[in-house]
Amino acid sequence: MLNNDHLWTVIMAGGLGSRFWPISQTDFPKQFLDVMGVGKSMLQATFERFAQICLPQHIIIVTGEHYVDRVREQLPDLLPYQVLAEPLRRNTAPCIAYASQIISRLDPEATIIVSPSDHAIFHHERFVDDIAQAVQTVARHDWIVTLGVQPTRPDASYGYIQFHAEPSIPQVPSLHRVVTFTEKPPIEMARQFIASGEFFWNTGIFVWRLGVLREAYQKYLPQMAETFFSLAPDTPWSSLERVYSQCESISVDNGIMEKAANVHVLEASFGWSDVETWAGLYDIAHHDPHGNAVIAGDVFLYNTRGTLVSMPNDPGKTVVLEGLEDYIVAASDDTLLVCRRQSEELIFKFSSDVELKRLIDHQ
Repeated sequence: MLNNDHLWTVIMAGGLGSRFWPISQTDFPKQFLDVMGVGKSMLQATFERFAQICLPQHIIIVTGEHYVDRVREQLPDLLPYQVLAEPLRRNTAPCIAYASQIISRLDPEATIIVSPSDHAIFHHERFVDDIAQAVQTVARHDWIVTLGVQPTRPDASYGYIQFHAEPSIPQVPSLHRVVTFTEKPPIEMARQFIASGEFFWNTGIFVWRLGVLREAYQKYLPQMAETFFSLAPDTPWSSLERVYSQCESISVDNGIMEKAANVHVLEASFGWSDVETWAGLYDIAHHDPHGNAVIAGDVFLYNTRGTLVSMPNDPGKTVVLEGLEDYIVAASDDTLLVCRRQSEELIFKFSSDVELKRLIDHQ
């Protein structure tokens, strides 16, 4: 644990995880699932990771109002103030503003780490070291520090950070001033980014002192700052609903990071994946000699290659697959998906068609 009594972490856990259909569905999205097949949900793994960095009671979970019970089921020791419910989904900028205001009432001297709840981190000791470096940097400078990862391939599903080649601080060669943020560029642009050698993948992890955070909101999102920074811890739910209904839906990347001149990126030394898609999970999973990745389930494979399998861990069910090549096979309690890996973009159509039929059937 870092030697900083004023260190806090905000974990954003309000996503829908729709790309992981059918195992991730609206009432039980990706962050509450054991997507990686490691025996714990992605939210639980993220909480445990940050509980090694700051005091567990200094971790705030922000989630949708419909997911509060799921958060408390999976993290039953959380204190009341540690789970914040959002009435509406308004992207990351309002989420962070809301959490930072609650933290400001508890600790006006806070340094805040902001992190998604559903990313995979490898090499935990390096992760702790990198966060420690970021925390030390923002303690000495009025900067926002984000963590970036060296890209391994052009990928249109990631955000990209362009950085200056020269280190921001001579003693920290992995720290660079940010030039631009680009969210999910077209694949041709992503290829150009990779070829230039001037870009990191954006991990969505930010570190900043509370005062620097509030100044950034007041400068770049003044209306949001005025609204959220006046909220009291006992703000009635009806008032919070009104705030969110009138609030701009914008990411912190678009709202602040793309505009601020004091943003620096630390090149991460740990392994990372946002596990955004089945393809992303396949890339980081353990593969058998035939390139298959079985995440969960009692599965027998014959004459099968390049296939990802994620089945419920039901001791009464066995799955036998034969003759598949480059497929996704995934099941929830009520839905089975068998889809070519290269056709993954059709999953949105599959899920909407299934949900529409279910609605019609229940009318």
